[in-house]
Amino acid sequence: MKNKICTASDIIHKIAQIKRQYINDRMVFIQSENMIDLLVTLGATETGLLGLQRVSDQLAKDPTLSFRESRSGRFCIDFDRFRACRLDSQPFVLSVEEDFVRHDSGKARRFEEVGNDLQLNSAFQALLAFKSLMVRDVEITHRPKLDYSTNNWICTVFNLRTITTRHLRGEPALEGVHSDGVDHTMTTFLGSDNMANDSAITSVHDMREKNAISWDRTDPGLILGQSQHRSFLDTLLVVDHERKHSLSPVIAEDKTRRSTRDMLIFFTRKPVMPGHVSHPYDSLTEHTGLPMSIDLPTLAITG
Repeated sequence: MKNKICTASDIIHKIAQIKRQYINDRMVFIQSENMIDLLVTLGATETGLLGLQRVSDQLAKDPTLSFRESRSGRFCIDFDRFRACRLDSQPFVLSVEEDFVRHDSGKARRFEEVGNDLQLNSAFQALLAFKSLMVRDVEITHRPKLDYSTNNWICTVFNLRTITTRHLRGEPALEGVHSDGVDHTMTTFLGSDNMANDSAITSVHDMREKNAISWDRTDPGLILGQSQHRSFLDTLLVVDHERKHSLSPVIAEDKTRRSTRDMLIFFTRKPVMPGHVSHPYDSLTEHTGLPMSIDLPTLAITG
């Protein structure tokens, strides 16, 4: 994998352009080639990039979805110290009140934890650094019961493999049209196998679209954009409380073999306040068993 190294001025210019689009459109899709260049400049190594493409082979059974394998980890993005660190394991909850309507809404789910193979990977750490540059100082519509007075952000990362077989249909978003209960959602493609070209198309919707409606029953007039993660590190960012989204299923190219789609999902929000459904599960305690800490870039990129 050969990638050019961008200069400091290159990265500032590129990220400023991306951030400007993100601020203006409240969403932005960054294609593989651009993401690789940016991540290499932010510290991703050849070994890290290759390792990121294999990390999903170590996933565990998902707690509620039979067609998915998963792992999760919580991180703190601290803009007082420009530092990101691993936080202790906590259950994960999304509720109907947060525009997430599914059979497990409101249920405290406990995922197997991501390990050092992901969190110590240089490309993953570069993704955290990139996310920090994108969300810093972006004005957004505030969610209820989140603490916007702090410079800390909680970033919950999911490593997910969606699987389609002759007996299972892999749904990257079984919940239909939804939001993720956070401030900023970032989705990054790691790879796929035997996935048809019309699989897993993401639609971004106006907030007027009805929650939980299937991706193929939405109002075309409320679709604000569409994208498809097909190449390694294709990345989508969405201001989550200002846009909803949905995805079409994973379809097998060869119907006799299983199809897989591997992703990293970065849910980033402010810490919750009392009364929020996640308040019992929002510790800022650092993880003692799987410690990780990195410095974040201090560049002030306004877009």
